[in-house]
Amino acid sequence: MGYDFKIDRYLRCGIGVSGGNLWYFCDTLKAGWDVAISSIEAIKDVVGVITPFYTCPSGSMPANYPPIGPPTNYPYCPTLKDKCKSDVPDGVRSIPEIVINGVTEEAVKEAMKKAITAIRNKKGLLKISAGNYNGRLGDYKIYLKDLV
Repeated sequence: MGYDFKIDRYLRCGIGVSGGNLWYFCDTLKAGWDVAISSIEAIKDVVGVITPFYTCPSGSMPANYPPIGPPTNYPYCPTLKDKCKSDVPDGVRSIPEIVINGVTEEAVKEAMKKAITAIRNKKGLLKISAGNYNGRLGDYKIYLKDLV
């Protein structure tokens, strides 16, 4: 983007937890955006987590991501509902996803819980879910029902 990247003192690296995610099924595009932004705002102060893609439309695909980011999970893309196999429920117009990576499983769980708590009564939110890709996402299984 043309900006310098600066490290004040140290850059640390280590093993962490990737792939915590939340899918928000919303009735309008505006509701989807509002829910996604509120979710990110709720977790920005959780120590040890990042949202590497900010928000992804239609859920991301479980794949090796190209340099531009995760590809669209077309069965969850509302605008493709009439053009291909679709898992988009009736009345859903937007499905933003928040991907959460962290230094520990506890940090990812805390971020997911804060996000859910912050948005669960938002206007236009119809359902909260997550992608687990038939258990192939990774070594960690974080169940939404255990967070609330």
